[in-house]
Amino acid sequence: MASIYQSIEMLSKEKGIDPQIVLDAVKDAMLAAARKHFRSQEDLVADLDERTGNLQIYSVKQVVEAVDDPVKQISLSAAKKIDATAVIGASLREPKPTELLGRISAQTAKQVILQKVREAERDSVFSEFHSRQGELVNCVIKRLEGQDYIVDMGKTEARLIKKEQSRIENFSVGDRVRCVIKGVERGGKNSGVVVSRGAPELVMRLFEQEVPEIYDNTVAIKACAREAGERTKIAVFSRDRDVDSVGACVGMKGMRVQSIIRELRGEKIDIIEYSDDPVQYVTKALSPAKISRVTIVDSAEKHMEVVVDDLQLSLAIGKRGQNVRLAAKLIGWKIDIKSEEEKRREMESRMGDMVISGAPVSVLIDNGMEESIIEKLVGAGIGTVERLGSMTPEELEAIPGIDEEVVRQIQTSVVAFYGQYDESGDEAATEEASDRAPADVSGIESAIDNELSSGSANDSFESLETGVLEHDLARHEAALLGKTGEVEMLDLGLVEGLSGAPSSMRGLADSADSDETENGILSDTIDRTE
Repeated sequence: MASIYQSIEMLSKEKGIDPQIVLDAVKDAMLAAARKHFRSQEDLVADLDERTGNLQIYSVKQVVEAVDDPVKQISLSAAKKIDATAVIGASLREPKPTELLGRISAQTAKQVILQKVREAERDSVFSEFHSRQGELVNCVIKRLEGQDYIVDMGKTEARLIKKEQSRIENFSVGDRVRCVIKGVERGGKNSGVVVSRGAPELVMRLFEQEVPEIYDNTVAIKACAREAGERTKIAVFSRDRDVDSVGACVGMKGMRVQSIIRELRGEKIDIIEYSDDPVQYVTKALSPAKISRVTIVDSAEKHMEVVVDDLQLSLAIGKRGQNVRLAAKLIGWKIDIKSEEEKRREMESRMGDMVISGAPVSVLIDNGMEESIIEKLVGAGIGTVERLGSMTPEELEAIPGIDEEVVRQIQTSVVAFYGQYDESGDEAATEEASDRAPADVSGIESAIDNELSSGSANDSFESLETGVLEHDLARHEAALLGKTGEVEMLDLGLVEGLSGAPSSMRGLADSADSDETENGILSDTIDRTE
């Protein structure tokens, strides 16, 4: 039994735990076996004899004058037989025979020792690796359990679970891989260290190893978003304005980034420059797509809208939305991508919603309708004048409180409401025609006389405005230029040759010219004959 110290020391070194923890586990195992064997309620303790290396079980009893509980108390006379120095109130340790412990008790002790050592080992692993999350470690594939890989980290084993693997990677037993510590599970079936090959931290640690500027903090990694096995986006920032952050990560002829791509089995990596401006940041994050404009929808909720050209929409979204999904993870904003056509349709829809669908029926108060009638119409669900004007008298009379007299009042008010627009339209047309017309008829006469004397009447008449004549003829209100007896005469000679006159006026002018021409020829012929 003297070799028990050596066994405890070897076990503690193998498991990486404190030897005292192993010793306490052995004591607890002996006590459990003793209680199961003796089947008593005595207070038992285990102790290790440092001289002999033997483990001894003791029953602890209180020394009293009168014994009330024989299991936990002992009289002074009985105590002195065991220990001559025993006094009242002292605790006496009475040895229990360990030779009687059989095979079942030994098996119980073994199970207790294994359980205690396993718990101690789990606590030791947790305390060691809990603070090392995100650290890059070298591992060796030890075995395969289901879809999970068990890897050897040297001091302990770790688990590379299915969801932390890259979908394009397959390993064999004995392969060396670099993983990042994802976390430590303290309890449960799969307790222990969990490593990952699909975490963004793996790419960040690889860049730190490959790029000296990142290692010495000249270039900082601001964010990283990854979909393992497909694509990674990483944002970098240079603290030295003379150092190109993206160029430092790419390396000469791409040597640095190519080394990381080979480690990740051909995974694509996008390196972008970090910016504090979210608009510039998202523009670079959505590369290689070209962004037309960016709108911040809600800065508090980190929501933005990105508009791209119609031909760039599929490129900006990416395969199965991968590009925009990674960009949103990278910058930490919610991104809505729309094409120019979609944005145009959206704006047209919003403008259409802003258009007022009709005038409210309350405006009919200005046209003589009583307020009580309007309340009845609104109560019946008639809110606009357009809706009211489209209803038949029978439909109006079906509304409670509305009879034939009220229907006539409604019709009068609606007609008056629409009539004001017709009157304003006529007034506008009259004003427009008046603006185009010359000031008076005398102005037209003087213009004609001047042109006739200059010999260029026909050319000038082509551009002469005749708004007064057009307006008057259209409304059957021709200007009175002369009277003969009781018959009113219109002097059409003033408008001879006016191409801008109405067709009806030109007809009258042509007929007058024809009559005058015929009369002139006839009179000339008569004169020659005479």
